[in-house]
Amino acid sequence: MTKNVILNDGSKLEVGLTGVPGDRVIMLPIVKKSVFGQKAENLKLWGVDPELGKHFVEGLSDTFQVLFFDYEGYLFEHPKPDQLTAENVASDFLYIADAMNVNTFSYYGYSWLALAGLQLAIRTDRLDSLIMGGFPPYRGPYQEMLTVTTKSHEQALNQIYNGSQSEEACINPEEVDWYNVQVQMDPNQTKQFLTLYQSLMDFDDTLVQDKLVFPKLAFAGEKDTIMYGENFGNVTVDIAGLLNKHKEALEHFGWDIRILKGEMDHTKAMQPEAVLPLIKPWLVGKLLG
Repeated sequence: MTKNVILNDGSKLEVGLTGVPGDRVIMLPIVKKSVFGQKAENLKLWGVDPELGKHFVEGLSDTFQVLFFDYEGYLFEHPKPDQLTAENVASDFLYIADAMNVNTFSYYGYSWLALAGLQLAIRTDRLDSLIMGGFPPYRGPYQEMLTVTTKSHEQALNQIYNGSQSEEACINPEEVDWYNVQVQMDPNQTKQFLTLYQSLMDFDDTLVQDKLVFPKLAFAGEKDTIMYGENFGNVTVDIAGLLNKHKEALEHFGWDIRILKGEMDHTKAMQPEAVLPLIKPWLVGKLLG
């Protein structure tokens, strides 16, 4: 079943619900639409599965009911430059669950959608479990990401002022100068993520752990350390390092921690072939065991 859910701002988001009927629902805001042809080939160059969403839904829907939508894609089509706060993201997810008649559910998000899951978890009692990939739930890099998103937004504004335009092209990641790469995006798109991290500046994730009284899993690839160049503030976002550093504290609060081995960077550790063998048995054990 799919339907267009009208969110609070009046925009529409396509949402699907499929799989085994029952009360074990997994919310997947990470599900992107499949792409084909040259776009698919471009994604493969970056190690991205062009049918990522399809494979996630198929991989879980034989055991669970899956509530899925492409939240990031929706935001790029309908930017919320001043409204994408942590509170509003959580409100969107609950609104979607209500529209699809889903009461309680588990949540899986990756990268910034993982931190969105944490914000959801502290605002509702409707979660059965929480899985965060590619973003640590304890002493997360919020300040670093504020720096990165600030610089990204500045670059997006500069490209407008300078009259430059972005063009879709086939770019080999091995040929990119990561220390001098320039953002080519609509400033409204970049501003919304700056707004998100600004809304989190007073958030202390060490003070909310006792509220998370359900099964929890956090994971990252062993090579998930991103060193941003001068254009992005010369900051390092060390996801794997933070999980390893705070593993004992996280386990004390009931988190299961997994580091994916095998040269797994931030992109590789989000692909279905890496994630499904980890999260599916974990969900079965926690929800059905």
